[in-house]
Amino acid sequence: MLLDSLRFLTHDGMKLYAYVILENHLHLIAQSDRIDRDMARFKSFTAKKLIRYLDKNNVKTILEQLVFYKKVHKNDRSYQFWQEGVHPEYIQNEDMMRQKVEYIHQNPVKRGYIDRPEHWRYSSARNYLGLEGLLEVHTQW
Repeated sequence: MLLDSLRFLTHDGMKLYAYVILENHLHLIAQSDRIDRDMARFKSFTAKKLIRYLDKNNVKTILEQLVFYKKVHKNDRSYQFWQEGVHPEYIQNEDMMRQKVEYIHQNPVKRGYIDRPEHWRYSSARNYLGLEGLLEVHTQW
C-alpha cells in the first residue's frame, strides 16, 4: 500500500530520490511543487487503507494502540496512524544529499536487520547500484 501510494505520487509529478520503509517508520527524499499536499495525500490514503486492512483482518492489538495514540483534539478520526506533521528539510548541496541518501540506506543496517543496504527490499539502495528496485527513483541530482 505504501509503495502503491508512492508510485501514484511519482506519476502525479513528485520526484522520489531515496526511500526506506521499516516496520515502524519510513524516510523519503522527494521533491514536489506541493510537498505538503503530496505528503498529506500519502498519509491520508495509506492510513485509511491500512486501518481498513487491520480492521478486516481483526488485528485488535494494533488498532487499540492506534486508538490510544490518537490526539484528543482529533475529532475527525478514530485512529492515529501517522505521527502528526511532516519534517521537510531543504537539501542545500550535493554533499548534503549524499549524506541524507546514505543515512536513509543505512537505517536497516544500523538496526541489525541486514549487512548491506542493498539487501533491504524496501529501500532505494539497489537503485543506486544500478539494480532494479521496487520503485523508480531519480539517482541523478
